[in-house]
Amino acid sequence: MKDLEALYRQCTGSEPRQVTALTGSASNRQYVRITGSGYSCIGVTGTDRLENNAFVTIARHFRSKGIPVPELIAVSEDGMSYLQEDLGDAILYDMVAGAGKNGGIEEDSSLADLLCRTMSMLPKIQFEGADGLDFSVCYPQPSFDRRMILFDLNYFKYCFLKPSGLEFNEVRLQDDFERFADDLLQEDSDTFLYRDFNARNVMVKDGVPYFIDFQGGRRGPIYYDVASFVWQARACYPQWLKERMLESYLSALGQYIEVDRLYFNERLRLFVLFRTLQVLGAYGFRGLVENKARFVVSIPPAINALKELLSVPFDAYPYLNEVLGLMADIPKFSAAPSDGKLEVKVMSFSYKKGVPQDMSGNGGGYLFDCRSIHNPGRYEPYKQLTGMDEPVIRFLEDDGEIIRYLEHIYAIIDPHVETYSRRGFTDLMVGFGCTGGQHRSVYCAEHLAHHLAEKYPDIRVRLIHREQKIDKIL
Repeated sequence: MKDLEALYRQCTGSEPRQVTALTGSASNRQYVRITGSGYSCIGVTGTDRLENNAFVTIARHFRSKGIPVPELIAVSEDGMSYLQEDLGDAILYDMVAGAGKNGGIEEDSSLADLLCRTMSMLPKIQFEGADGLDFSVCYPQPSFDRRMILFDLNYFKYCFLKPSGLEFNEVRLQDDFERFADDLLQEDSDTFLYRDFNARNVMVKDGVPYFIDFQGGRRGPIYYDVASFVWQARACYPQWLKERMLESYLSALGQYIEVDRLYFNERLRLFVLFRTLQVLGAYGFRGLVENKARFVVSIPPAINALKELLSVPFDAYPYLNEVLGLMADIPKFSAAPSDGKLEVKVMSFSYKKGVPQDMSGNGGGYLFDCRSIHNPGRYEPYKQLTGMDEPVIRFLEDDGEIIRYLEHIYAIIDPHVETYSRRGFTDLMVGFGCTGGQHRSVYCAEHLAHHLAEKYPDIRVRLIHREQKIDKIL
């Protein structure tokens, strides 16, 4: 922070009066707004000198080409901090999200026009932005290549597919990954690939789109950024708007190259799939691995986009297509119903396999430990049964221990459900864990779920036995 304040004094000749921390992206860069003597700018401190240099170099190059990006005001001697033009606080994605809360984007709205205008500016970035750019400064590598593709596909495999719990053949999947990479690299390109081209990285100042966070850019194919923007998972653009944005892009693209639309759409579809898997990998790492709620809630829209994409199979990658179809049907990745009802998810699970995650993104809820209850799983006659089978039920109920246990839980959960219903909340999760997630936890989840469904007919009760792969609405 002191480095940025010193840089401000050096380039403005005045003292900063106010320094306000700003919310940054998923990276480790720190952003502040510095104001003083009627002048405001954005200060940025990065953790990697090469990444900072990529931004500074590309920003200056883009400005020289008339591409609207923030003006660089000053860069520290060590290259770790810089000041840039303050573009305000209007982010295009926030406008999209706001419209979504108010019924969606209207076809004749200024927002739809702004999105299309943004897409029409992309070819200039791709072609004129590449003209004369020294790609050797790009961070962390100068071009879109096979290593990058396989890195992203394996990132998806290890950070999303494996945590999903779906079993798959890694050798067969890797074979399809290799074929997929070959197809993505079918053509060479001397155009600029923005890599993070989406509505989150577009600021709007005086009605004009300005572009930020392009430091990850490199030489690469034009289809990638089109897929990234138009099929941005959380934006959930309606089909008519996707088509209109794509038309705006193609019309502008015609100023630079001759466009074969059939060929373009075939190539674009491959990059939409690749970008979707890349995004799911990021959501998996941030959400399923690091348990960050805002990434967890992004998963259902991305899965819905994947389902729509798979409606026309990718026959060139049969095993990948099969695995993605199975993964997209995993119930925990489904979007929650939007009818305003309270949905109580009651789940059984094995502590050995980890505690369940709240896919609503709200956090909270209850986890109850059933391991103090006498375990029927220790005895041979019950080992192949579950808490839904009559012999196990009799075993657990014989001494009354589990009945008294549940009475205490009903006394906790019932008032919580009543309060949530009254306040208009839509999600509550209750989990029961035991050693194997097979006997005691299953029994408890079954009984609580049926108790709630009978006592509160106006709520939705979703019963999940994770280890038995059972997911149903009562």
